[in-house]
Amino acid sequence: MNMKNDARILLAHGGGGRLSWQLVQEIFAPAFENPNLDTSHDGVVLSLPTSELAFTTDSFVVRPLFFPGGDIGKLAVCGTVNDLAMCGAKPLYLSVSFILEEGLEIDTLRRVVTSMADTARTSGVRIVTGDTKVVERGKADRMFINTTGVGVPAANRRIGPQQIQPGDQIILSGDIGRHGIAVMAQREGLAFETTIESDCAPLAEIVASLLATGADVHCLRDLTRGGLASALVEIAVTAKHRISIVEENLLISEAVSGACELLGLDPMYVANEGRFVAFVAKKDTEAALFAMQRHPLGKDARVIGEVRAETDGLVTLRTVSGVDRVVEMFTGEQLPRIC
Repeated sequence: MNMKNDARILLAHGGGGRLSWQLVQEIFAPAFENPNLDTSHDGVVLSLPTSELAFTTDSFVVRPLFFPGGDIGKLAVCGTVNDLAMCGAKPLYLSVSFILEEGLEIDTLRRVVTSMADTARTSGVRIVTGDTKVVERGKADRMFINTTGVGVPAANRRIGPQQIQPGDQIILSGDIGRHGIAVMAQREGLAFETTIESDCAPLAEIVASLLATGADVHCLRDLTRGGLASALVEIAVTAKHRISIVEENLLISEAVSGACELLGLDPMYVANEGRFVAFVAKKDTEAALFAMQRHPLGKDARVIGEVRAETDGLVTLRTVSGVDRVVEMFTGEQLPRIC
């Protein structure tokens, strides 16, 4: 099969290695070209400047593959880069594996791969190894992607829920809810007055800027599935500290707020792919906030709450009417297949 002249992957499940070889030679290798990948070996030997590694893996099954502000390829790179960044690490290398459904258009695959390559370059990471598998029609909803990332942790820092302390200020990097609503609107063919675009973006650079201030950053968490509310509940339960946030300090665009009201969703539980919270020692709040606001992805950063001395592991929200309510983990999934 000449892939240059064929619009689709027609290989049946389990079919020979020639197609896989052609995919590597004609699509993946040119897009992801770098010295590590060019060895054309079964694996890769990497040079690392430290004895400690940050390591993460994730899978992406978003439907549809393309949505306002992103696509499954951009999402796969950003999601893995961001998980490393939340460890306080500099992302270095990614692996990528594709599960492709028989009948997938070559042009669609090429668009996704090009998007991945562009996002990897923007993020400062190399895609150094990978794999492809083709499954029968109807078995993979066109395309699934798995990525694994390796990075170098910041020296002499331990960043995680166990590190938060009473008095820590909680900084939110921007508005919430856009990714989940953007994907849902595209999937269901919903039209709003204003097109809602996903906030999908790599966060390594803004996190590096934050850490470079020397601020005492105790915890970082990106707000993916389950949104802001679920992330804060997970942190509070793990740390066994109370987290208190203020509703009027949350930034939610009018478009997202209106869409959530129409769909019966709470924006606090809607996924983001380019937003995070930072738990910072109170004395360093001003420096941390200034560093985040100087970056395009943090221009709307703001303090939304603090860590309290109570050890009950609760999250409370001070509503605009002045009433405190407990924020709970959402049971089930409001919006499936959004990442």
